Amino acid sequence: MAHLSPWDAGVAHMRARGLADAYASAPSTSTLVGGESMSGGFGSSNVVAEARRYLGGNPTGRGSLWCARFMNMVLQESGYRGTGSDLARSFANYGQRVSGPQVGAIAVMGRRGGGHVGVVSGIDASGNPIVISGNNGNRVREAPISRGRIYTYVMPTS
Repeated sequence: MAHLSPWDAGVAHMRARGLADAYASAPSTSTLVGGESMSGGFGSSNVVAEARRYLGGNPTGRGSLWCARFMNMVLQESGYRGTGSDLARSFANYGQRVSGPQVGAIAVMGRRGGGHVGVVSGIDASGNPIVISGNNGNRVREAPISRGRIYTYVMPTS
Protein backbone atom coordinates (compact mmCIF):
# COMPACT_ATOMS: atom_id res chain seq x y z
CA MET A 1 0.00 0.00 0.00
CA ALA A 2 1.36 3.44 -0.97
CA HIS A 3 2.14 5.95 1.77
CA LEU A 4 -0.27 8.90 1.69
CA SER A 5 0.56 12.42 2.76
CA PRO A 6 -1.38 13.61 5.83
CA TRP A 7 -3.49 15.79 3.53
CA ASP A 8 -4.35 12.93 1.13
CA ALA A 9 -5.07 10.64 4.07
CA GLY A 10 -7.48 13.25 5.47
CA VAL A 11 -9.30 13.58 2.14
CA ALA A 12 -9.52 9.78 1.85
CA HIS A 13 -10.87 9.61 5.41
CA MET A 14 -13.56 12.20 4.63
CA ARG A 15 -14.57 10.33 1.47
CA ALA A 16 -14.72 7.04 3.37
CA ARG A 17 -17.05 8.65 5.93
CA GLY A 18 -19.32 9.80 3.08
CA LEU A 19 -18.84 13.47 3.85
CA ALA A 20 -18.54 14.44 0.20
CA ASP A 21 -22.35 14.34 -0.07
CA ALA A 22 -23.48 14.65 3.54
CA TYR A 23 -23.81 18.43 3.55
CA ALA A 24 -25.20 19.04 0.06
CA SER A 25 -27.17 22.21 -0.33
CA ALA A 26 -29.03 23.93 -3.12
CA PRO A 27 -26.92 26.73 -4.60
CA SER A 28 -27.77 30.20 -3.46
CA THR A 29 -28.22 32.98 -5.98
CA SER A 30 -25.48 35.58 -6.12
CA THR A 31 -25.71 38.69 -8.25
CA LEU A 32 -23.76 41.77 -9.14
CA VAL A 33 -25.00 45.24 -8.27
CA GLY A 34 -27.85 45.96 -10.67
CA GLY A 35 -29.02 42.35 -10.78
CA GLU A 36 -26.61 41.16 -13.45
CA SER A 37 -25.74 37.47 -13.02
CA MET A 38 -22.18 36.56 -12.17
CA SER A 39 -20.20 33.71 -13.65
CA GLY A 40 -16.74 32.50 -12.80
CA GLY A 41 -13.69 32.77 -14.97
CA PHE A 42 -10.83 30.32 -15.46
CA GLY A 43 -13.25 27.40 -14.97
CA SER A 44 -13.40 28.39 -11.31
CA SER A 45 -17.17 28.17 -10.92
CA ASN A 46 -16.60 24.46 -10.25
CA VAL A 47 -14.71 25.52 -7.10
CA VAL A 48 -17.79 27.45 -5.93
CA ALA A 49 -20.07 24.49 -6.70
CA GLU A 50 -17.77 22.13 -4.82
CA ALA A 51 -17.61 24.44 -1.79
CA ARG A 52 -21.42 24.75 -1.71
CA ARG A 53 -21.73 20.98 -1.35
CA TYR A 54 -20.54 21.31 2.24
CA LEU A 55 -22.68 24.26 3.43
CA GLY A 56 -23.74 23.81 7.03
CA GLY A 57 -21.21 21.11 7.87
CA ASN A 58 -17.62 20.59 8.89
CA PRO A 59 -16.12 18.09 6.43
CA THR A 60 -12.66 18.28 8.02
CA GLY A 61 -13.57 16.89 11.44
CA ARG A 62 -11.33 19.50 13.08
CA GLY A 63 -12.55 21.55 16.01
CA SER A 64 -10.63 24.72 15.18
CA LEU A 65 -8.41 26.38 12.59
CA TRP A 66 -9.74 24.52 9.56
CA CYS A 67 -10.64 27.16 6.95
CA ALA A 68 -7.42 26.58 4.95
CA ARG A 69 -7.81 22.81 5.19
CA PHE A 70 -11.34 23.16 3.81
CA MET A 71 -10.13 25.43 0.99
CA ASN A 72 -7.39 22.95 0.07
CA MET A 73 -9.91 20.10 0.08
CA VAL A 74 -12.31 22.01 -2.19
CA LEU A 75 -9.50 22.87 -4.60
CA GLN A 76 -8.29 19.27 -4.72
CA GLU A 77 -11.81 17.96 -5.31
CA SER A 78 -12.19 20.55 -8.12
CA GLY A 79 -9.04 19.40 -9.88
CA TYR A 80 -6.64 22.07 -8.62
CA ARG A 81 -3.58 21.74 -6.46
CA GLY A 82 -3.92 23.68 -3.21
CA THR A 83 -1.22 25.04 -0.93
CA GLY A 84 -1.09 21.94 1.27
CA SER A 85 -0.90 24.25 4.30
CA ASP A 86 -3.32 24.70 7.18
CA LEU A 87 -2.46 28.43 7.29
CA ALA A 88 -4.96 30.78 5.63
CA ARG A 89 -2.20 33.21 4.69
CA SER A 90 -0.55 30.50 2.56
CA PHE A 91 -3.12 31.38 -0.10
CA ALA A 92 -1.75 34.92 -0.44
CA ASN A 93 1.09 33.47 -2.55
CA TYR A 94 -1.06 30.93 -4.42
CA GLY A 95 -2.43 30.98 -7.97
CA GLN A 96 -2.84 34.12 -10.05
CA ARG A 97 -3.42 37.36 -8.17
CA VAL A 98 -6.44 39.38 -9.34
CA SER A 99 -7.27 42.98 -8.50
CA GLY A 100 -10.69 42.44 -6.96
CA PRO A 101 -13.42 39.96 -6.17
CA GLN A 102 -14.41 37.55 -8.94
CA VAL A 103 -16.56 34.45 -8.69
CA GLY A 104 -14.20 31.57 -8.02
CA ALA A 105 -11.40 33.76 -6.65
CA ILE A 106 -9.94 32.82 -3.30
CA ALA A 107 -10.28 35.64 -0.79
CA VAL A 108 -7.52 35.89 1.82
CA MET A 109 -8.38 38.01 4.83
CA GLY A 110 -7.14 39.03 8.20
CA ARG A 111 -8.84 38.41 11.50
CA ARG A 112 -7.84 38.99 15.07
CA GLY A 113 -5.34 36.30 15.98
CA GLY A 114 -4.71 35.03 12.45
CA GLY A 115 -6.27 34.82 9.03
CA HIS A 116 -9.20 33.40 7.14
CA VAL A 117 -9.74 32.12 3.60
CA GLY A 118 -12.70 31.27 1.39
CA VAL A 119 -13.96 31.33 -2.20
CA VAL A 120 -15.95 34.23 -3.69
CA SER A 121 -19.41 33.14 -4.84
CA GLY A 122 -20.86 36.57 -5.65
CA ILE A 123 -21.02 40.25 -4.72
CA ASP A 124 -23.80 41.78 -2.63
CA ALA A 125 -25.64 45.05 -3.36
CA SER A 126 -23.12 46.98 -1.23
CA GLY A 127 -20.17 45.69 -3.27
CA ASN A 128 -18.96 43.25 -0.62
CA PRO A 129 -17.88 39.80 -1.79
CA ILE A 130 -20.04 36.87 -0.77
CA VAL A 131 -17.64 34.17 0.41
CA ILE A 132 -18.02 30.46 1.12
CA SER A 133 -15.60 29.51 3.87
CA GLY A 134 -14.97 26.80 6.39
CA ASN A 135 -14.74 27.38 10.13
CA ASN A 136 -17.21 30.25 10.03
CA GLY A 137 -19.07 29.54 13.26
CA ASN A 138 -17.48 26.06 13.16
CA ARG A 139 -19.23 25.19 9.90
CA VAL A 140 -19.12 26.00 6.19
CA ARG A 141 -21.10 29.17 5.52
CA GLU A 142 -21.79 31.48 2.62
CA ALA A 143 -21.94 35.11 3.72
CA PRO A 144 -20.92 38.63 2.72
CA ILE A 145 -17.52 39.74 4.02
CA SER A 146 -16.53 43.38 4.36
CA ARG A 147 -14.26 44.38 1.45
CA GLY A 148 -11.85 45.98 3.92
CA ARG A 149 -11.07 42.64 5.59
CA ILE A 150 -9.77 41.03 2.41
CA TYR A 151 -6.16 41.80 1.56
CA THR A 152 -5.76 39.72 -1.58
CA TYR A 153 -7.69 37.73 -4.16
CA VAL A 154 -6.15 34.89 -6.16
CA MET A 155 -7.55 32.66 -8.90
CA PRO A 156 -6.69 28.95 -8.82
CA THR A 157 -4.41 27.79 -11.62
CA SER A 158 -3.76 24.26 -12.79
